[in-house]
Amino acid sequence: MPLLKETTLGIDFGTSNSAMAVRHASGPARMLALEGTAHTLPTALFFNAEDHSTHFGRDAVGQYLSGTEGRLMRSLKSLLGSALLQDKTAVHNSLVSYQDIIGLFLRMLAQKSLEVLGGMPGRVVMGRPVHFVDGEDTRDRQAEEALRQAALAAGFENVSFQLEPIAAALDHEQRITRESLVLVVDIGGGTSDFTVVRLGPERMRYTDRRCDVLATTGVHLGGTDFDRRLSLELLMPLLGFRHLGPTGREVPSSVFFDLSTWHLIQWLYAPSALRDARKLRADYTDARLHGRLMQVLNERLGHRMANTVELAKIAASMDGADAPMPLDWIEPGLGATVTAQGLGHCLAQPLQQVVACARECVQLAGLGPQGLDAIYLTGGSSALRPLRQALKSAFPDTPQVEGDLFGGVAAGLAVSG
Repeated sequence: MPLLKETTLGIDFGTSNSAMAVRHASGPARMLALEGTAHTLPTALFFNAEDHSTHFGRDAVGQYLSGTEGRLMRSLKSLLGSALLQDKTAVHNSLVSYQDIIGLFLRMLAQKSLEVLGGMPGRVVMGRPVHFVDGEDTRDRQAEEALRQAALAAGFENVSFQLEPIAAALDHEQRITRESLVLVVDIGGGTSDFTVVRLGPERMRYTDRRCDVLATTGVHLGGTDFDRRLSLELLMPLLGFRHLGPTGREVPSSVFFDLSTWHLIQWLYAPSALRDARKLRADYTDARLHGRLMQVLNERLGHRMANTVELAKIAASMDGADAPMPLDWIEPGLGATVTAQGLGHCLAQPLQQVVACARECVQLAGLGPQGLDAIYLTGGSSALRPLRQALKSAFPDTPQVEGDLFGGVAAGLAVSG
């Protein structure tokens, strides 16, 4: 297959969603359609146990939610830097590592780019968070190298990396008319990353932009963590979380934390995990609650619960109205509701950590809260109203500018190449 030497492909391999953009020589970056006309693709795989087929993106989630027998995997990026990455799991009657499953998703992206471009890109720039793993440099380097090897195994060549918030800044720079000091806020599914950067039309001419990056910070918190908080607060009590057993002690909580965490859900379906869950019956006073837990695990409904939480979070934030979380597919009339006010209350603690990280970035840049010209928002979870309100409280005089929440990083990666 031909190698397109003057072509740069930017790949935003995200915890929740992925996107790609291409740039030929010094031309503008353009997004690639990944599923129909959609420029973003849920980072999801479904292994159909009925016909041994593999599905990706919305198709993968749709197959799972339709009740097709098989395994759904999401939030695979969260495994980078984890000891679980090299563990093997059964897929289509074979044992494969989770790194290989990431490679399978990237191979699908490589095939998409080949079909659209007519050849393989001469250079690939992949996004990465400021920290794959907080406070552990060795594991962080290992995570990046694992992602590089997965990309090479997928068929990509000349793979390099750029910090995702810097890529978002470079995309934003294409549309500003004067030099500005900007705090880039990139809130994704698994991480929240920040960069204070000097941008401007005159600076776009320079190849080396390192002197324009004043500070970067990041914390391993994102949209899937917000989902977990909501799930634990509103849905897991319906299965026994915080339920007091016959001895007056709460039911052991680890199963509920795992069931609320996208990339850990599939582990609960293993025979050993199911045995451990059955043994919890003695810790329950109310047998109905344990029955619901076992139904969710035996029928592999965990990802459906997680999807219900995610959709309600988005609805309550975007619409400002009450968002129901029906679980009538477990039991008629079962469910909960998240309100806009309740959403803010539930997410207050993690959002404090996110905003503290943003403040730290501005301080490291040697600026005060009024030293910024703008806050540039990107990443799907940056659309949450409670987050924007928290940033407004921290930086009351700084205007917030919304970028391309799902495509800005990919476009900036292509530009950075």
